[in-house]
Amino acid sequence: MEINKNLPRDTFLYFTAIITLVVVAVGFGMAVFNYIDFYFPDPATDYYRSASSYEGAIRQAMAMLIVVFPVFLWVSRFLRQDVDTHPDKRELKIRKWLLYLTLFAAALVIIGDLVTVVNNFLRGELTARFALKALTIFFISGSAFYYYLAQLREKTVKWLDLFSWIIVAVVILAVLWGFAVIGSPFQQRDKRFDERRVQDLSMVQNYITNYWQNKEKLPANLDNLEDPLLGIVIPTDPEIGEPYEYRVVDSLTFELCATFTTPGEGPVRSRVSVESGDGPSAVPQIYPPRSQDYNWQHGVGRICFIRTIDPDYFEILKPRPAN
Repeated sequence: MEINKNLPRDTFLYFTAIITLVVVAVGFGMAVFNYIDFYFPDPATDYYRSASSYEGAIRQAMAMLIVVFPVFLWVSRFLRQDVDTHPDKRELKIRKWLLYLTLFAAALVIIGDLVTVVNNFLRGELTARFALKALTIFFISGSAFYYYLAQLREKTVKWLDLFSWIIVAVVILAVLWGFAVIGSPFQQRDKRFDERRVQDLSMVQNYITNYWQNKEKLPANLDNLEDPLLGIVIPTDPEIGEPYEYRVVDSLTFELCATFTTPGEGPVRSRVSVESGDGPSAVPQIYPPRSQDYNWQHGVGRICFIRTIDPDYFEILKPRPAN
């Protein structure tokens, strides 16, 4: 009677175990795959990728593991302890059906990951990356299938608890590894501030260029760029609220400065440069840049960017004829 009374609760818990297992498998695979891509960059496919481009996927995977894995762990241990307390539940058909359904859901996720890995390999991905990702999939599949197939046996496997703790340690290691790659939340906040500074400097650079095209001279200071009619407001440092530094070097060259708290990477090659006047193009991030003047790469501290307008590219705008 007690077993039948708890059947709805157990069904809910088994479905919870299915969902959380799938999320944990996806999150763990996503995290490890990005770690592999990060440490083994492929010039054929990652030529224009920067280190920061992996951060979003790694953060998402870490969040999935931090939130969902404890739920999965608690539900799994509760169900195992409940079966140990009520051995008659081992023979319930609904329990076996739900365990097989859990394995089926895990198999679908694993097959999908394996198809993606093989497709990338056939596309020419590095053999080392393919091998490591394949090993990751085999680890996920082997762990899930061993754990649940062991529960389908009539007798409890004695060292299943040790196996469970090994899985817990591996998942914790995957999360800690993520912090080592992307940094702490405080470091991430500093990066967001620095990314905002780069965006602001790029915006101010465009304002200065437009000012020169219209007036054939550089502004004496950044206040000259503000125009309520056009809605131009010069941004300030997002963290301290101070204005950015601006200095005129000569009739075509100016300097923009800001104070950064983290080393950063430039998103695009600048069109306002001394040596080139061609359009923007991505800088290969897995190789050192040729010159800092081509991008917004920066170190820590006060960094200045010197920009020179190319008159052959940025033509003076002709005034409209009077009516």
